[in-house]
Amino acid sequence: MRSIHTTVLLKETVDALNLKPGMIVVDATLGGGGHALEVLKKIGTKGKLIAFDRDLDAIDRFKKRIEVGSDVLSDENIELFHDNYSSLKDRLTSVDIFSVDAILADLGISSDQLADEKRGISFQGDAPLDMRMNLNEGITAADVVNTYAEQDLIRILKEFGDEQYAHSIVRNVVIQRAEKPLTRTSELVELIERSVPGMYKRKKLHCATKTFQALRIEVNQELKTLDLFLAQAIEMLRPGGRLAIITFHSGEDALVKYTLRENARGCICPPEFPVCRCQKKQFVNIITRKPIVPSDEEIAENPRARSAKLRIAEKV
Repeated sequence: MRSIHTTVLLKETVDALNLKPGMIVVDATLGGGGHALEVLKKIGTKGKLIAFDRDLDAIDRFKKRIEVGSDVLSDENIELFHDNYSSLKDRLTSVDIFSVDAILADLGISSDQLADEKRGISFQGDAPLDMRMNLNEGITAADVVNTYAEQDLIRILKEFGDEQYAHSIVRNVVIQRAEKPLTRTSELVELIERSVPGMYKRKKLHCATKTFQALRIEVNQELKTLDLFLAQAIEMLRPGGRLAIITFHSGEDALVKYTLRENARGCICPPEFPVCRCQKKQFVNIITRKPIVPSDEEIAENPRARSAKLRIAEKV
């Protein structure tokens, strides 16, 4: 089955990496493969693409796309890992790669995953309340809503979803699960609709959007793995190598922004110190003081791109 995903900020991201033939490049979130295919065109048959995805279906789709696609130069210079990008350093060193020329990560959920009924990521339709990127490991969204303490659920909905009606939604979850565990996405959507006021349901953004986002982030530990990945990505880049990250959620963007700023700072000793005592070194230069966002034309063609933000840094 071919990917139905539309790649966000494709040209802007690939151009920002300053790719040249023969480079070693990591696509940390393969997804629909749009960025990866453009990278392959840039680095040519002498280059190497290393791609990661927790979703085995995404890797299988990309393999088939390489086999039938006329827009790929070669498939001999590709390494595909069915793994979380938080394993970046271990996976690279396992194939004797100790530094790379560029790294990109698109943190958005692909249209393929949203359309995959067995995952239950979308609030549209009826599916198992799962939400795992890797269906072979980890807890499900059903585990979260049926076993987490009330205060933990409220915290997740507020912190990861910015859900203003977290208290009323969670209160009804606790009442519902005492009678019968929630196991289907349609059950959770119906519960959310009963938990929020009418005007909230009439807004352009579906009233279940924030809750589903928050649960997905918790199930897949997305902020924790992003934090682990960023440290490894900066370490594994060669001097002059570039890191490009596309975020879609305010929590993700805040973490990326903070991490890049911290790694762009050098000595923090007071000016009166004759010599540096903190030993803090600068590791990157920030290329994008303000994030790059999609054009109006791209948003019109792909509304899911509207919240995307691209940040770029270069290893010193």
